[in-house]
Amino acid sequence: MGQPVAVEQKQGVAPAVVRFETNRSLTGMGHESFATAAEAKGPRPAAVLARRLFESGQVAKVHVYGNIVTATLSSGASQAGLDGIVRDLYQYWKPGMEPPSVEELMAQVPAAAEPAAAAPSGDAGSGLDPRVPAHLWERSRLGRERWLAKKG
Repeated sequence: MGQPVAVEQKQGVAPAVVRFETNRSLTGMGHESFATAAEAKGPRPAAVLARRLFESGQVAKVHVYGNIVTATLSSGASQAGLDGIVRDLYQYWKPGMEPPSVEELMAQVPAAAEPAAAAPSGDAGSGLDPRVPAHLWERSRLGRERWLAKKG
């Protein structure tokens, strides 16, 4: 599930540099550079792609600008298979994967919160809702007393 990214792989200015041109903007108008996988934090497309390229063991540096991905290869590494990593960036479901069972999905859902205490129905001295700070109950009680005094 998801859509593959159209990728055109090109040789960089040096033999250890490979450039990928995609049909999707990965950074908007900003530059993002990553020297290690630890620098590629977060769910942004450029960071996810950089982590995946570093995990291949073939890449030493990644720079992303808009729809251009430039990767500096590690010494002795080849560019074989790197275009597939870029192409599958948005592939969430691949052939051969088994969907999780309903039980597995339900185990990930957080337990329901305890029911909240009922809001007070009588005077402010009994049945206070613990979610409301005490100073607000006091302010409300005093305001009600002033209103009743004016009403007569």
